[in-house]
Amino acid sequence: MRLALYQPEIPQNTGTLIRLGACLGVGIDIIEPCSFIFDNAHLRRAGMDYIEQAHIRRHQGWQEFHQFYSGQQIILLDTKATVEYWDFSFRPSDVLLVGRESDGVPDTVLTETVHQVKIPVQVECRSLNVAMAAAMVIGEARRQLRNLSYDQRSAKTVFD
Repeated sequence: MRLALYQPEIPQNTGTLIRLGACLGVGIDIIEPCSFIFDNAHLRRAGMDYIEQAHIRRHQGWQEFHQFYSGQQIILLDTKATVEYWDFSFRPSDVLLVGRESDGVPDTVLTETVHQVKIPVQVECRSLNVAMAAAMVIGEARRQLRNLSYDQRSAKTVFD
C-alpha cells in the first residue's frame, strides 16, 4: 500500500504523513508541485528522523503519477465521495490519494480516479485534517489486510 499526497501545502502535515508511512511501512508519493520547499525545516521537524526511513517517490505532476500507477487501484479520499471508507475493500497494492489541505483535488483528478471514499463527519464540520484522515483510512485498510506486510524491496526512495 502507498499514500499519495497531491500538491501538499503544509509541511507539518507532509512531515507527519511521511512519519506515518515510515512507521507503518507505507510508501509515500508526493505529487508536485508542493507549496513549500521540500527540505523545509518544518517538514523535517514533523517527520523527525523518520524521513530517512520512509520510502518516498516524487512525481512532477498528476499525469506522471497517474501514468506510473496505471493498472493499480488509486483511491481518492474526498469529502464529496459517496462510499464510506470502512465499506471499501482495500487491496495490498492500493494507492490512497489525499488532496491539498485547502481545496482537495481539481475536477480533472476527481474524474480520473475511479474509486473514492469519504470519512463521514458531523454536518457542521467541513473536514478533518489531511494527516488525521489519511491515518484513519490507512488504519482501516491495514485492519482489512491483516498480516500482509509491505515489500520493502519494491519501493525505491527518491528524496531530492
